[in-house]
Amino acid sequence: MPFLFKPVSEIPGLVVIEPKVFSDDRGWFMETFKKSEWESFGLPTDFVQTSQSKSLRRGTIRGLHFQNDPFAQGKLVRCIRGEIFDVAVDLRRGSPSYGKWKSMALTEESRIIFWVPAGFAHGFCAITDGAEVDYFQTCEWSKENEHCIVWSDPDLNIPWPAQNPIVSPKDASGRLFKDSDHNFVWKGGNN
Repeated sequence: MPFLFKPVSEIPGLVVIEPKVFSDDRGWFMETFKKSEWESFGLPTDFVQTSQSKSLRRGTIRGLHFQNDPFAQGKLVRCIRGEIFDVAVDLRRGSPSYGKWKSMALTEESRIIFWVPAGFAHGFCAITDGAEVDYFQTCEWSKENEHCIVWSDPDLNIPWPAQNPIVSPKDASGRLFKDSDHNFVWKGGNN
């Protein structure tokens, strides 16, 4: 089995995925997605879009983004160059972890993949100059249906690792968590 799936115990639905890396004197090889293994673990396999971003300078924050149902996106996130501080915020009303967030370091060296299901806001901060992020999505991006929670929300109190964050005007003008327009409902289990 080329993957080790580790559910995040404090927030149902989030999964840390460690791929098996095969190394030799030429370099290394790893699988980043395998439908049969995802299905056997109960994760979606219906990805319809892949995206990649590059943050030129450390301290760049992107997010916290989400799209409401029926345009909600699950994201399979990995850092392919440098390092990021990745964050997922539970937006599923009724969830035991509603309004809580999980952060983790994703690096090109660790090769860890983070599954963020629909029902979460997602964002990250570049820890290194030139950090690149690659992610698969279960729904296409829709400008009309995208929402943003401001990265500096005082109720979430996320300790972003940036002294002077670099943010886009859209992300700087995001709504507060308590005022965000999200329509997710927790259905129990990992949903």
